[in-house]
Amino acid sequence: MKAHYLGHVVFYVKNLEQSLEFYRDRLGFQEVGRAFQGRAAALTSGRTHHELLLIEVGDVPGPPSGVRRGLYHIGIKIGDSLDELRSAKEDLEEAKITISGMSDHTVSQSLYLHDPDGNEVELYVDNKEIDWKNNPMMVLSPIKPLVL
Repeated sequence: MKAHYLGHVVFYVKNLEQSLEFYRDRLGFQEVGRAFQGRAAALTSGRTHHELLLIEVGDVPGPPSGVRRGLYHIGIKIGDSLDELRSAKEDLEEAKITISGMSDHTVSQSLYLHDPDGNEVELYVDNKEIDWKNNPMMVLSPIKPLVL
């Protein structure tokens, strides 16, 4: 498997509107849409369906509860087909790397794992059949289980 590029970063944030003012209004990302009853926003620079996802968690206690502000996960694009994702899954399993989840996001399909420091990493392939450029709200489609 080979990383094509860093696709997106997901942050847990205290205040979504303040974060949008920074990333959207100051840095120039375009808001694609909202999810989770308006508590999350997807943003893009136009390169891909979303480079940034912000999820509001408010004041949270932090570890060990699991949810904390800061980095949630990074997404690394590894290809454009389910065959490439299957091959990556086989490589990871052969290397005894635990896959903690698999999801179908409509615009992409993903494997989730953790790096040696416990940071969550999403490895994904884009779904060529979905035209997210003409319908950016597709990025916020309901997440479905993925079976490979």
